Amino acid sequence: MARQKWMPRFAKWHIWLGWLVGFPILMWLVTGLIMVSRPIEEVRGEHLRQPVAEQALPSETNIMVSLPEGNDRPVKSVTTAMNGGTAVTSLTYMDGTIERYDPAGALMQPIDEAAARAIVASRIVGGRNIESMTRFAASDVPFDFRRPIPVWQAKLSDGTHIYIAEQTGEIAAVRTQWWRLFDFVWGLHIMDLETREDTSHPILILFAALGVIGALIGCILMFRRRKARVVATDAS
Repeated sequence: MARQKWMPRFAKWHIWLGWLVGFPILMWLVTGLIMVSRPIEEVRGEHLRQPVAEQALPSETNIMVSLPEGNDRPVKSVTTAMNGGTAVTSLTYMDGTIERYDPAGALMQPIDEAAARAIVASRIVGGRNIESMTRFAASDVPFDFRRPIPVWQAKLSDGTHIYIAEQTGEIAAVRTQWWRLFDFVWGLHIMDLETREDTSHPILILFAALGVIGALIGCILMFRRRKARVVATDAS
């Protein structure tokens, strides 16, 4: 008898929870379906990147970098690698800024617009179809980039955004139209459209917990109803 009294309560709770979490559950399913509908490599625009052959440093490479007088900023790392057929030494400071030096030890200037255009044209499929070039400071980067470094943004005719790091000349990101849709859907999925990075906030945890409770109650109700039908069949 006690179990029979509990079943109507479970059924009532299940209905109320269904009304409360039904929309979030549907949203999670739809957004999840959209996000898995294409390979993640395509979302990231990897198919648009031209392959770049790796180059070994010349055996006689010996670059001495002399920092300007008065430069006492702490250095985080020093790396030397081939870049466009030239051995380039990069100094990364603790504040995240990067300086590049040529084989003679002279400071290299940041990438200008012409160099950024050339990089996009040579390393991106369809990279010659540039509609506009815009430079963004580290403190004012577009929302679809979201990294605090100065970049050049190349807008292609198909809506793709290519970001070239001003300090290094590297292609920092490829943002296709599909990526921007994926990013928006991801924000809906984690219920964070502002930063689209917080995957552990109270609202998401609450609705996820309520959804789990509703599913468990539904499983209990299905089991008990099935048992009741079996008993009724046997009695007949």
